[in-house]
Amino acid sequence: MKSLISIFFIASMATGFVSCAQQSSQKDETKISKADLSKYSHTTFAAGCFWHEEALFESIKGVKEAISGYAGGTAQNPNYEMVENGNTGYAESVTVYYDPSQISYATLLKVYFAGQDPTSVNGQSPDFGTQYRSIAFYDNNSEKTQIEDYIKQLNTSKKYSAPIAVQVMPLSKFWPAENYHQDYIAKNPDSRYVQTVSIPEIKHFQKEYPELVKPGHFF
Repeated sequence: MKSLISIFFIASMATGFVSCAQQSSQKDETKISKADLSKYSHTTFAAGCFWHEEALFESIKGVKEAISGYAGGTAQNPNYEMVENGNTGYAESVTVYYDPSQISYATLLKVYFAGQDPTSVNGQSPDFGTQYRSIAFYDNNSEKTQIEDYIKQLNTSKKYSAPIAVQVMPLSKFWPAENYHQDYIAKNPDSRYVQTVSIPEIKHFQKEYPELVKPGHFF
């Protein structure tokens, strides 16, 4: 057993650890878009690493912006280092701003559940821990009902061999993440994690639902 562990450790050191928990080599930059988003509807989701959740939603027709951040905890002013220890209750999340005349909340739910393994508990491979758990946050009873109904439909359909593990929670507050996390994939296209985890997952979704993707936003 020790020899197997040693082999795994050496291989990991040789190839580099691949996870969402790493710093960007880019300088801090603000979000490119400074547009007023108050005229749009918004909702918040958590499903593993926020880097590819953000990029996935921003590729969807009707979505105007997606911002990476933290939700689900209670501590004030959370930051990346705090959240990554897995003890704060916060999860890496994205707030999605969308035009309801172009895309419905029901379609956003479809994107959210199809863009992950919704049966995975406390994370999406290779990122595990409470900070990577899947949560569908709601702002009102209508959203809560739609989320719960969608989960019931998925469980009844037997599409998955295990029950849906996505939590359903009211959104108390969303804290935007540090600037270097925003548009991470666009800023770090050659990152090992982006190339081996994020982009393949986004491609998989886009191949299954090409009708939902904005022209020019296929990976």
